[in-house]
Amino acid sequence: MRFRKIVLQNWKNFTRAEVEIPDRLFLVGPNASGKSNFLDAFRFLRDIAAPGGGFQPAVMQRGGISAIRCLAARRNPDVSVEVELSSNSDHWVYSITFGQDNQRKPLLKRELVIRNSEKLLERPNDEDRSDPARMTQTYLEQVNVNKAFREIATFFESVRYLHLVPQLVREPERSVRRANDPFGGDFLERLATTPEKVRSARLRRLRNALKVAVPQLEEIELVRDARGTPHLRGKYQHWRAQGAWQTEDQFSDGTLRLIGLLWAITEANGPLLLEEPELSLHPEVVRVLPQLFARVVNRQGRVQLFVSTHSDKMFDDEGIGLHEVLLLTPTPEGTQLSLATSREEIKSLVDNGIPLAEIVTAKTRPEHVEQLPVCLDS
Repeated sequence: MRFRKIVLQNWKNFTRAEVEIPDRLFLVGPNASGKSNFLDAFRFLRDIAAPGGGFQPAVMQRGGISAIRCLAARRNPDVSVEVELSSNSDHWVYSITFGQDNQRKPLLKRELVIRNSEKLLERPNDEDRSDPARMTQTYLEQVNVNKAFREIATFFESVRYLHLVPQLVREPERSVRRANDPFGGDFLERLATTPEKVRSARLRRLRNALKVAVPQLEEIELVRDARGTPHLRGKYQHWRAQGAWQTEDQFSDGTLRLIGLLWAITEANGPLLLEEPELSLHPEVVRVLPQLFARVVNRQGRVQLFVSTHSDKMFDDEGIGLHEVLLLTPTPEGTQLSLATSREEIKSLVDNGIPLAEIVTAKTRPEHVEQLPVCLDS
């Protein structure tokens, strides 16, 4: 199953947005334009469907309806997220619309599931109207009622997000009270709890990649200290014949970010949301990331990759199609989304030989960024 379209209404930065979703999507735009918030719509669906999750916790984790609703929302204050999905020969639609009651408690306004034009679910139904409290939960999160479309719930559960923060990996109590932390707080614990055979195979693949990208790195392995705490250990070429070993607290930020990125790619079994994977990486490594992403998408049939980035080096890859580039443009009425393929001026520039990296940078730069050096003078 794959995402094929998303439609957002009053979701964070977006009053209204509708985007066709390819298997590989690059999000570009100024700071605070909504790249993370766009990705969060997919995480929101995951949080509803995931075991131990649900609609109420998913909303409250984001600060409640008032924090989710777009500040530019006017006549219709309700929030909605709708996605179209493809699965073999099936076409699915899942849609959820919600607001809040008088006590500011999240409340469903509508839930819809369609498969191949057949409406499997439309809420509120008669039972909901006779018991309004039912509208505090989605059918998506309830295994006793979602059998007809459980395939969707399972797919949403497979969504993964990564924005690894190196310091969280290094800190001694990193795994305390953290589970499935996209920022890396429990990253080493997750590696340690991966079945040994699978972990060994993945680490071998990581080692091959890291030897290319990280000078002098020869080996990488997972070990536990005397307390049982897991650590990553890497052996570097050294004047000593046997080399020198370092643990993750000595790894560079770039090395840790690359390890996290490569591990996330090897374990992905569905949509993978990557937040600025270029951070701390050498420009030449960044330049080849799109090729890596393309190989992952092509080889691992269920994987989609959605990547937010500020790096023009990412777009040096001539294999990136205009339909894979999503531009975010802030306006007073909310951020506007547009695929590059829908922008005639971008297509014209590409046809005239202007590099995509140059076009993207020009289209997404802050309007008066050249004034930044002198802003503090007045």
